[in-house]
Amino acid sequence: MYLLGYDIGSSSVKVCLVDANSGKIVASDFYPKEEMKITAVKPGWAEQDPADWWENLKMAHQSVMTQSKVKAEDIKAIGITWQMHGLVLVDKDKNVLRPSIIWCDSRAVPYGEKAFEAIGEEKCLSHLLNSPGNFTASKLAWVKENEPHIYENIDKLMLPGDYIGMKLTDEIVMTVEGLSEGIFWDFKTKSLSEDVLNYYGIPKSFFPPIKPIFGNQGEVSASAAKELGLKEGTPVTYRAGDQPNNALSLNVFNPGEIASTAGTSGVVYGVLDTVNYDKLSRVNTFAHVNYTDELTRLGVLLCINGTGILNSWLKRNLALEGLSYNDMNKLAAQSTIGSNGISIIPFGNGAERVLENKEVNCSIHGINFNVHTKADLLRAAQEGIVFSYEYGMEVMKEMGMDIHLIRAGYANMFLSPLFAQTLASVSGATIELFNTDGAAGAAKGAGMGVGIYASNDEAFGSLEKLAVVEPEKDKTEQYREAYNRWKNLLK
Repeated sequence: MYLLGYDIGSSSVKVCLVDANSGKIVASDFYPKEEMKITAVKPGWAEQDPADWWENLKMAHQSVMTQSKVKAEDIKAIGITWQMHGLVLVDKDKNVLRPSIIWCDSRAVPYGEKAFEAIGEEKCLSHLLNSPGNFTASKLAWVKENEPHIYENIDKLMLPGDYIGMKLTDEIVMTVEGLSEGIFWDFKTKSLSEDVLNYYGIPKSFFPPIKPIFGNQGEVSASAAKELGLKEGTPVTYRAGDQPNNALSLNVFNPGEIASTAGTSGVVYGVLDTVNYDKLSRVNTFAHVNYTDELTRLGVLLCINGTGILNSWLKRNLALEGLSYNDMNKLAAQSTIGSNGISIIPFGNGAERVLENKEVNCSIHGINFNVHTKADLLRAAQEGIVFSYEYGMEVMKEMGMDIHLIRAGYANMFLSPLFAQTLASVSGATIELFNTDGAAGAAKGAGMGVGIYASNDEAFGSLEKLAVVEPEKDKTEQYREAYNRWKNLLK
């Protein structure tokens, strides 16, 4: 008995097959092997073709099925997770009308700012828990004004995972979690936001039926079964955006629990049981995977756009041919705390929410040509990313969150001992690293949705803890000195 998880990222699409009985990963793979193309027609724009997600999913899926030799009829459910806040538009024949405007595209910022003012800041925050900002609703408003020929042909709007769900089942559905990340959900009325829809002039007909996050959301169609080699009728029983899903994959369901990721972008995500928000929308609040009308479970999300993308940029552009990321981590560790005085502001991947949607770009400070080396620069990059986390976590603490334990998958930037140690020492939090990822979490979420697991603790009881990183308390002063220098430069 097996479960499939699909993770639709902006860098790659990952597929994971999990043994439902043991909870262990049987096989996993991702495509493409180089980072997926992001098109930027203008500065601040970021688009991807949804068809590329599907093609890469098919390749990763076939690899996983070949590796595992599992029979299609033994796969009992499918879960989907995706890059949050993207916009996919289709016509009445389910044809995609334009490339997806993805999460790091900042063109809609002015639209969100005007909506925030027009609807009213207090009303937005108390009902939506966020400013409309640069989220999906504002992206749709941009399409309406700038591409009316596209807008008039819209039948349904979706998030990236809903598109994959449509390709699998031939049905278009959404969840409350998805609606909340698009800033379409009113947490007071517990329905589509009349304020957002009326202000932007969005018809309710654009929205597909709402399904539970856990439960039958459609079944694999005959055509998808043929393309993927799956059994027709296999149910899709879970879907959630990548950050709520990452928290799920780390068994973060309850108030006070914290999860983190550090891929192309970086996230710290904590669970609240009371309605709360940051008045400046520097961190954002969405429905968590276990949110219901009866149970208030909200995810507070700190997102830093310029995270792993800074590391990959340095790899491509710093004459590091032949060096792996592991080699880069070792080289960075040869420098000292504070990177010998170099500070890097890592915000070079579009507008940053934690900076109130400003685009400040990446900058490097303090280089001395007679002193500094590649090691100092690489360490400064990792420290700069960590410092951006701490800057945002200070906002989360202002909201009443107690951040003393952070759980993360042993992946991406967390593969760097330097990165994990710096985060622990600057924040004062213990870091626990687990052998899991978003695709594996989505697979287990599907197991919950189909009823194989009675609870999240049963689903994630087999989580393997790989490492625990404690703060270096004897070096706290050095870490904080470097952070304060960085913070002063940011100001």
